[in-house]
Amino acid sequence: MTSPDIRLIAVDMDGTLLDASGRIPDGLWRLLPRLRERGIAFAPASGRQLATLQQQFASAPGELDYIAENGAYVMRDGVEVSSDAVAPEFAATVIDRVRRLDRLDLGLVVCGKRSAYIERADDAFHAEADKYYAKLEIVEDLTVVDDQILKLAIFDFAIAEHSVAPEMLDLRRTHQVVVSGQHWVDIMNSGVNKGRALGRLQEAMGIGPEQTMAFGDYLNDLELLQQAHWSYAMAEAHPDVAAVARYRAPSHTEAGVLTVIEEFLAR
Repeated sequence: MTSPDIRLIAVDMDGTLLDASGRIPDGLWRLLPRLRERGIAFAPASGRQLATLQQQFASAPGELDYIAENGAYVMRDGVEVSSDAVAPEFAATVIDRVRRLDRLDLGLVVCGKRSAYIERADDAFHAEADKYYAKLEIVEDLTVVDDQILKLAIFDFAIAEHSVAPEMLDLRRTHQVVVSGQHWVDIMNSGVNKGRALGRLQEAMGIGPEQTMAFGDYLNDLELLQQAHWSYAMAEAHPDVAAVARYRAPSHTEAGVLTVIEEFLAR
């Protein structure tokens, strides 16, 4: 059987590439040079900020491509492909809404192009935000942050899909609201998602979905998988994600992404 002409592999992080301890599998570092030799670009696609992804992949040979902030920030070979900032006035309304939801245990991260910002500074929330934002500043008032705001990320100590997400549904009339993890809801400009970002990366490379492989597990990966012909839902993927993927990959706890890529390279 003829091997597909894959030129780009886009991979979600949590629940997809990362292992049960939240670490990048050691085998990836041996795999990346082989992909590079074959002319295949590797792009982490995550809700994390760009600085965090670059820090996590600092050991990679050469520059990787990145889909950061759930698609609001796209980089290729160290050069910006696209970014999509929300209006400061809209950001202020979200900040105010989160502050008023004091019956819920929430924390808000304002995700800027230069840094991420929080005003809730207790250890429990700071520890959660610190996992995803290598550049993180504590400020007194989020509404006066001087930065291009790419995303507003709400952390819910309960289950976000059933707790804070319903409180934000009306914002979908004008903006993108996505449950990006068990405890996170991300709010961005309308149309901003990993799939649109992947399309922009494909355009920059001069390729299409047929030359793209993508892996994901959660609701913020739906459009990512729809933009790639070779789409893989992880073994424990959300049912909606499994429904749109063409293929299944083994569990992230078993390095399922690496297994699929290794099988492809062996063809």
